[in-house]
Amino acid sequence: MQYRRGQLKKTIDWSGVSDVIEAAERSGGTVGATLVAPTGETFSHNAERQFRAASTVKIPIMIEVYRHIDRGERSPDDRYVLRSEDRAMGSGVLLHLHDDMELTLNDLIYLMISISDNTATNVLIDLVGMDQVNVTMQELNMTRSTLGRKMKGRPAQDDERENWATPHDYAGVLAAILHRGVASDVSCEKMIAMLETQQCTRRISRYLPAGEGIRWGSKTGSINGVTNDVGFIATDDGTLILSLFCENLPDPHVGEKVIGDIARAAMRATGIVDPLSSA
Repeated sequence: MQYRRGQLKKTIDWSGVSDVIEAAERSGGTVGATLVAPTGETFSHNAERQFRAASTVKIPIMIEVYRHIDRGERSPDDRYVLRSEDRAMGSGVLLHLHDDMELTLNDLIYLMISISDNTATNVLIDLVGMDQVNVTMQELNMTRSTLGRKMKGRPAQDDERENWATPHDYAGVLAAILHRGVASDVSCEKMIAMLETQQCTRRISRYLPAGEGIRWGSKTGSINGVTNDVGFIATDDGTLILSLFCENLPDPHVGEKVIGDIARAAMRATGIVDPLSSA
């Protein structure tokens, strides 16, 4: 089935996006957004504000892993044996599986991106180094974003460092992946393919029609009071980049719908695809 084609627009009216954000923030929450249209035109709201990254920070971790692969320091086929001390609270499945399970590096990347497995993520942080991930983030102009700690399934407490993100930084790094600018062409293609394994369809892709001729991928992020999604929607007419962060909305379901509503409004504004009217 062919997707429902929109009509790509050269002059973009972002008012529909602004209306969704304004309505969401009337609840007392805060929304951050950077949207990049296929034409390159950008919409921004709180784009330089630091939000809690939650699992969106797994994007630069993935980049660093593939850079290690490019340098020959790691292989996707490398084996890792799961230990009881590796288990991390929060999202994922490895927390609930048995010790001594053998996983490949590729398995760990897939689990980190597709279902946001925190145990897999923390293993990868140990393999490539937290400091090195931060160096790479700075090299990629993610100047106000950081990896401050491992995944724990909750916000930072007491004197723990937090993982911070800005919508601008994450839109930029996603664009760099799509333009094959963060690693080798082969590795960037694999990163895009990993993002396309995203199993949460209630955020950026909430109103996206199914069918041939359309691709999408993203990395979600969720902890208490936080609902995020960073991703792309691509058709033959080009690519729409969406970097969306929500804090302190009434509950996670509201946050997911806000992200979906922003994405739907952006699809309509840019004309990249005619979105569904309801989820």
